[in-house]
Amino acid sequence: MSRHAGAARFAFNWGLSRVKAAVEQRAAEASYGVPEAERTPVPWTMPTLRREWNRAKGDVAPWWSECSKEAYSAGLDRLARGLKAFSDSRTGRRKGRRVGFPRFKKRGRARDGFRYTTGAYGPAGDRHVTLPRVGRVKVHEPMTALTARLADGRARLLGATVSRTAGCWYVSFTVEVERPVPAGPSRRQRRGDAVGVDLGVKHLAVLSTGEMVDNPKHLAASLRKLRRVSRAYARSKRGSAGRRQRAARLAKIHARVANQRRDGLHKLTTRLATSHDVIVIEDLNVAGMVRNRRLARAVSDTGMAEVRRQLTYKTTWYGSRLVVADRWYPSSRTCSACGWRNPSLTLSDRTFVCKDCGLSMDRDLNASYNLRALTGAGVAGYPDVPVTSNARGADRKTHLGGQVAVKREPGTATAGQTGTLAPRGTTAEQVSANAH
Repeated sequence: MSRHAGAARFAFNWGLSRVKAAVEQRAAEASYGVPEAERTPVPWTMPTLRREWNRAKGDVAPWWSECSKEAYSAGLDRLARGLKAFSDSRTGRRKGRRVGFPRFKKRGRARDGFRYTTGAYGPAGDRHVTLPRVGRVKVHEPMTALTARLADGRARLLGATVSRTAGCWYVSFTVEVERPVPAGPSRRQRRGDAVGVDLGVKHLAVLSTGEMVDNPKHLAASLRKLRRVSRAYARSKRGSAGRRQRAARLAKIHARVANQRRDGLHKLTTRLATSHDVIVIEDLNVAGMVRNRRLARAVSDTGMAEVRRQLTYKTTWYGSRLVVADRWYPSSRTCSACGWRNPSLTLSDRTFVCKDCGLSMDRDLNASYNLRALTGAGVAGYPDVPVTSNARGADRKTHLGGQVAVKREPGTATAGQTGTLAPRGTTAEQVSANAH
């Protein structure tokens, strides 16, 4: 498998060198006044890269027959995807942070992996998998659920990705599965009703039911060991066997932390999706939060973005519904009882105190009450307000009007605006939803 991963990396680097050479050749031809139609074409897409590879593989890689052709295709496909992401990012067709031009992959630094899309690959029983040109490989975990679906015709293999993390090899199957989607919430979910979920650092999640899910802080618990192993790695000699051993030990610690975090988030999101019919979360700017050097480590350790990603598909699986509040909705600064707003509330203020009605409670619990109110469920003393319906499990973003829609800092309010928010009933009436 290491040889196949190296073959994929070799094909990637070879294709990238051809692309760079063609780009430089076109630039030289343009400087000499060569017409556009007569300039050297750049192998930018997967079909052109594959044709170039098939013509040159006998000369550049005479050993190519020792590995499956899928390994080389995986490297070229990865390069083509990177080139497309780069061009789409520059032209504005790709959202998010700007993507740079692909770089060469070096052994030991790039993640080893390759992919099968054709050939006789797949599970061979519950404890073995068959990989072309690799053979029959024993796996650590049983695959009873997958093999049963494949045997009954309820699933179809689309691909298999083999990768190495922290010295361990993993195979991940892309499977098309017939999964029944519930038409509506179950009795247990209706009994659980809607729930607002406020994600944070002190507590991983604070629910409007009053439950506070502790933040396990897996990275913080392993920091002492990480520091010791990192110092040993930094002091080792480059290229030595001891440095490779220390690098492997460091990678295992990071992998264990990631696995612990992933396991905890899966348990939390599954419980939420199966116990409540509507789940309300905030559209958090996690990328902006990690720019704060004092909060970056703690925010990254919680996995807030992963919570939303998992809830997005799990709510569809289990028949519940996900509501995503607008990013600028001041859930923490708004009183959940009367709607008064405290624009001077800071992160260090852990208790919300309403100067209008006298309410005093934990700020995260207050925020979860406000999030739950966005579904129209409300709280005792406020009327239920209907919310625009859409498909089960679809994301719903709130578009709030007036003072609620804009989060202003103290002293930035426009003329005629005060520090009082409209009551909850009015806020819920302003909610509309867009299905993604």
